[in-house]
Amino acid sequence: MAEAGRSSGGASCPHSGGKRTGLAWLHGSYEALKYGTLLDGLADLTGGITESISIRQDPTHCSRLLNKLLDMTSLITCTVHAPQVRNQPEKLANGIHIGTNYRLYAIERVETLGGEAVQLVKLRHPQGAADVVGAWSRESLMWDELPAVERDRLTGKHLGDGEFWMSYSDFVKTFSHLEVVHLDSDTARDEPSLHHKNTWQMRLYQGAWQRGVSAGGCRNNPETFHINPQLHLILCEMEEVIISLNQHSIMEPKVIGFTAYSLPKAGAETIGKQFFKKNKSLVNSQYTNSRQVSHRCQLEQGGYLVLPTTFEPGQESSFTLRVYSSKPLKLKLLDTVPSLVKSAVIKAPATLDGKSFSQYEAVFLQLADEHRTVNAFELQELLDACLPNDYIKSCACMEVCRQVVMSLDSSGSGRLKLSDFKDLMCSLKHWQSAFKNHTREKTGILKAERLRDALLEIGFQLSTDVLSILILRYMRKDGTLRFGDFVSAILHLSVAFNIFESKDPLQNGSIKLSMAEWLKSSLMC
Repeated sequence: MAEAGRSSGGASCPHSGGKRTGLAWLHGSYEALKYGTLLDGLADLTGGITESISIRQDPTHCSRLLNKLLDMTSLITCTVHAPQVRNQPEKLANGIHIGTNYRLYAIERVETLGGEAVQLVKLRHPQGAADVVGAWSRESLMWDELPAVERDRLTGKHLGDGEFWMSYSDFVKTFSHLEVVHLDSDTARDEPSLHHKNTWQMRLYQGAWQRGVSAGGCRNNPETFHINPQLHLILCEMEEVIISLNQHSIMEPKVIGFTAYSLPKAGAETIGKQFFKKNKSLVNSQYTNSRQVSHRCQLEQGGYLVLPTTFEPGQESSFTLRVYSSKPLKLKLLDTVPSLVKSAVIKAPATLDGKSFSQYEAVFLQLADEHRTVNAFELQELLDACLPNDYIKSCACMEVCRQVVMSLDSSGSGRLKLSDFKDLMCSLKHWQSAFKNHTREKTGILKAERLRDALLEIGFQLSTDVLSILILRYMRKDGTLRFGDFVSAILHLSVAFNIFESKDPLQNGSIKLSMAEWLKSSLMC
């Protein structure tokens, strides 16, 4: 199960000087800076994605990783993370400053005059200070053990201000973390030291978590997890990729993360709830309130489903998800194409239960005109008299009655016949049954997160954009819909689909409207 973790927050970029002013301008105020970390600052300044890697967890793997990163357009720094305690020294015995990010430029393997192989790491202090002492420091006698050619190649005029060397064994004992910024071809242009490096392949998706639509929370929430944005990642060959999720909530950061599943065969539409209940996740990032969460993982060739989420459901924020790889990759959003699966309006059978409907018919005829038809006002009286309780009567308001007339009146007269009324009563019974199927916690109240599934049972397959508009229109302050809201949404969709289908007889999937036709159609919905 997913676990939420809180980032330390409040950390500022050490020795950053006036750059704090620039970051404050970028985020609107100095107040915004207290929510950031050093990695957030690096991401802001460069436009890349960041990654923190523990050096001591696996020093051998770290060496292989460093060699790979040095070939790519990545800015590599290393630092000593130390617990915040009183009277903590500013630097270690060898002169390395605690909490300072040193730039890492190179790893070299050299052989001493005695035939011993030594791996050296080239570092630089951000302010040009080179007060490091010990083996392979500037004044170390260890350099005398190298052949003159190697000594001149690595030191002398080739060593700039603040630069120094350290053996890899001392490096992993001294530093605790690599803090890396990965840049794609565009963001790497302004860094001269990266111009000769291999560029990262990058794909991104910018989206949002919207309450009731796409804010399903982490996989601890099996009933809503599937509504999160679903991204299909395709790798052309086996590769180690870096997935990074960046939230745009700076002043009130959410706890965010992402989960990925193997998806060997995928269509173009979203994956349903049952898939996530039956399949185990393949990749799980850390969940944290940092602005950016990154995770490195080795993936086989094929397809994967990535879901960026907040930890809690219903939390809203926009976000950017990026995937970096040294090999080609594809990333696209899975979404549903809107379609009418079946008619939402249920036609009344030729023979209804006479005993139950005879009462409705009698009231209908009392209110009807000489042509045995009713308008929206008369329909409201009729529904108010015929519907059994407040739960059902919530759909008897004037706005819904007007919609009923627009939906069921085929003559354009603004009046309904008895047969139309029978269709309405049969439809309401069907809609009520579907509504109840998705209102588990409390009768008469539908959680907005379940609207898509409830409408699908009625016959409407909707895209996220369409659902988003419905939620904005019908969701109440408490994040729910009542039965009347549900009926109104059904009627809106019925008219919209009917208008489109009438103007697209060949089912080409697109129609052309004049301004007058557009206004008439939009006002009918």
